[in-house]
Amino acid sequence: MLPAANNDKYMEFRKEFPYMLYEKYDYAFLDGKLKISYRFNLSGKYIFTPELQIPIRDFYDIKNIPSAAFENIIFHIGMVELLSYWKAACPPNVIIKPFALNEAQINWWKKLYFLGLGEFFYLNGIKTSIGTFVDINCESLQEPVKSDLFLDDSYIVPVGGGKDSVVTLELLKNNRQVTPMVINSRKATTECIEISGFNMVDCIEINRTIDPLLLDLNNKGFLNGHTPFSALLAFVSLLAGVLARKKNIALSNETSANETTVIGQDINHQYSKSFEFETDFREYVASYISPDLNYFSFLRPLHEIQIASLFSKFPKYFKAFRSCNAGSKKDVWCCDCAKCLFTYIILSPFISTEELMKIYGENLLDKPSLLPIFNELTGVDNVKPFECIGTVEEVNIALCLAVEKNKNQLPWLLKRFMDNPEYEKIKDDRIENWKSRFDDQNYLSDADFSIIKAALL
Repeated sequence: MLPAANNDKYMEFRKEFPYMLYEKYDYAFLDGKLKISYRFNLSGKYIFTPELQIPIRDFYDIKNIPSAAFENIIFHIGMVELLSYWKAACPPNVIIKPFALNEAQINWWKKLYFLGLGEFFYLNGIKTSIGTFVDINCESLQEPVKSDLFLDDSYIVPVGGGKDSVVTLELLKNNRQVTPMVINSRKATTECIEISGFNMVDCIEINRTIDPLLLDLNNKGFLNGHTPFSALLAFVSLLAGVLARKKNIALSNETSANETTVIGQDINHQYSKSFEFETDFREYVASYISPDLNYFSFLRPLHEIQIASLFSKFPKYFKAFRSCNAGSKKDVWCCDCAKCLFTYIILSPFISTEELMKIYGENLLDKPSLLPIFNELTGVDNVKPFECIGTVEEVNIALCLAVEKNKNQLPWLLKRFMDNPEYEKIKDDRIENWKSRFDDQNYLSDADFSIIKAALL
């Protein structure tokens, strides 16, 4: 995908819209739900009021929620949420009204905003820097209160309907007390949760609504692009932890998410899934929200190819899981996007071609039309697809394994892959030890790590 020439538009918008004001947040327990709303003011010309609604479950300890901690987290969710609205015009100033942030916090947020919008800046052709793209100032003198929460040692597992969270659910549910969590549930998430043995009433469910005014502005030519959704998920999961009184929040982000999307640049579609963000987030939470919340990625030691191997052991999910963003509204695999092709490739060494064709409806390795995406995934091009996908190396390892598996009848893309000068090198150097290559940069306890090793080795 080539960058757009939107830098002039970016500069014009910044003159026309000099500030974004985070005016307030409100929340109330009404009609069996926790209802949260935010109010963001774009230079007095546009008001945005996004909302979260969380159905109250029987296992929530509403009466004993520490109000200071509750408001602290709700406020911080708004700090991420406003980014979706800020990017429409990229005003040079963000003004925070509800609470005060110290200098270290402001620098933390500027880093998240800048790196989390790296793809947005790149694809819009915007020329800026972390020192110049925004100033953050606070009107209030009151700082949010850090709290001790005394939570139980059970686990929340966010579920998105893809293979990764399925693996986390399956590995943890028989060894830990687990509660699934869903944001904006769809058919794939509901079915995966039910297949795993849970009912939706046993889950933490969050419904997020985007202000339709933002969509209207996008249609009118305001700036648009990717924002760090996983950072929003991170802060929302803290709220879930407080509601359900659960300490551990086990994400399903793998070490592959650390690889940048644009080779040689700090531009990563998955920045807020990276170990760098996870580390920064854990330190921020411990310093400014509560030391009792343990946010970590259970799959962090693993590469996507290892996760695919584990997922292949759970065929009951094959018909239900979905990883295609293009087809998510219709709950289908579009079979024409990078996410579909990547998922097909990474599963191909472990699931038969016949079974894969039942899942996808066709053999994606036999589609010449997918060659441009194939070249991006395998490193022939120096920009990977802007999707949540694995590393170039492990894509190539999966393809080497797939060649061995299908050597009697190679599909079209695998024949092209064998012409890649990297083929022999990858096959000889890396193909043997992929199962035991664990990344030691992770925050798993020894007991949790042992669950992964037992399942994989």
